Amino acid sequence: MAETDLILRPDETAARALPSNVEAEAAFLGAVLIDNRVIEELVTALRPEHFFEPVHERIYGRILQLLDRKAVVTPVTLRPYFEADEALKELGGASYLARLTADGQGLLAPRELADQIYDLALLRELVSVGRTLVNSALDTSERVEPMEQIAEAEAALYKVAEGASSANEAQGFATATRTALGMIEKALLSGGHVSGTTTGLTSVNEKVGGLHDSDLIILAGRPGMGKTSLATNIAFNAADRLRRDLADGIEPAKSVGAATAFFSLEMSADQLATRILAEQSGISSEALRMGKISREDFQQLSYASQRLAELPLYIDDTPGLSIAALRTRARRLKRRHDIGLVVVDYLQLLQGSGRATDNRVNEISEISRGLKTLAKELGVPVIALSQLSRAVEQREDKRPMLSDLRESGSIEQDADMVWFVFREDYYVAAREPKVPEGSDDAKTHEAHAAWQAEMERVYGTAELIVAKQRHGSTGKVRMRFESRITRFSDLADEGMRHESYE
Repeated sequence: MAETDLILRPDETAARALPSNVEAEAAFLGAVLIDNRVIEELVTALRPEHFFEPVHERIYGRILQLLDRKAVVTPVTLRPYFEADEALKELGGASYLARLTADGQGLLAPRELADQIYDLALLRELVSVGRTLVNSALDTSERVEPMEQIAEAEAALYKVAEGASSANEAQGFATATRTALGMIEKALLSGGHVSGTTTGLTSVNEKVGGLHDSDLIILAGRPGMGKTSLATNIAFNAADRLRRDLADGIEPAKSVGAATAFFSLEMSADQLATRILAEQSGISSEALRMGKISREDFQQLSYASQRLAELPLYIDDTPGLSIAALRTRARRLKRRHDIGLVVVDYLQLLQGSGRATDNRVNEISEISRGLKTLAKELGVPVIALSQLSRAVEQREDKRPMLSDLRESGSIEQDADMVWFVFREDYYVAAREPKVPEGSDDAKTHEAHAAWQAEMERVYGTAELIVAKQRHGSTGKVRMRFESRITRFSDLADEGMRHESYE
């Protein structure tokens, strides 16, 4: 095969007619104009941009607008909107609208016609993606980045698989408004404080309104603060809420729960499963790992594992993932299991594309941008855990600040929300004064008694500091933390102070 033949093929493909069936589009529009209920019975989510003929696209778009206003749509009610349409005049003007309903053949099989229009639109998208891919691969005038081209091609193919049109660069305000109203309706149905995916913690939901689609949430903290525990709790709560809602007959779209993908670059899948089992069974993680449990405990554990068997929580513990590989796996999980939440533990363990390895700040910037892009592409919230710099330890007040985010200011810039986990009892415990055995020094015992009183005040509590939030105010939420079973929960009004910390 000659090299010139290979180069000419894209032009030959471009010269061929794109897949379309204008007659099917006309017949379907005629069916809708005769009986508006046809649209309500469609299985395929047909949108105006799926029509090949621009006039048909505009007609269908106007039909949807009028139906949204509860109006009856006929050629007569459509006519005022198309009297000045130059392209329609070439087809015969407003009389073309009447001709669409002339034979009514579309009423015989409207669903089949809609499916065909949709499938042909996807084929046209595939042609567009393929042509772009071939042209990019053949063009060596710029810097050659094959792995980046593969990632872009995969993202484009994912959009086609989801039925999205890459040519639809901007959406009408009516579409955006309907989406916003849907979120508000979900918040209303959930009891008035969750417009997105639930965290399972009422106090956190009330502060942030749940986890919003397309948002990047950075959850940061120093080692030992429990950020992995909180992320695991949220992932479990969201997945368990969806499981319970589906069992109650609630549609997935109306549930505040979500199937969850948990990318654990630090812990293995079985370690995460042990944490969740400990939380649900009430048996300490340490006792589970070491097998120090009774037969009754094991039976309780067995019941908990049966409840968790149907949990829509998918754990990927592949180490050393690149941001491109993570996005590929997330797309696959979205396609197979319709995930509605992604958790990444943790951001600094991800790798960049390899081009910025000489500069860690640039690499972290690339990773945080990639995570935000993933959130927007899949239309789901992404929670990414992050380390904090040691600057926290040098201050008297150990509460983290935005400037403590490690290695890159772009993390703060890309994030829609930044949360810090802070446990004062962790630091108070480290300040315990030593009392020598047999000592009767009054000052030493007084210092220890003061420490003990402070420890009782803060033991078992934690703070979630909302340092940045695009959708609302910043502030902090107090929570309860049970370190024995690594569980965060809402803080009861009554005395945590009565609980022993020894």
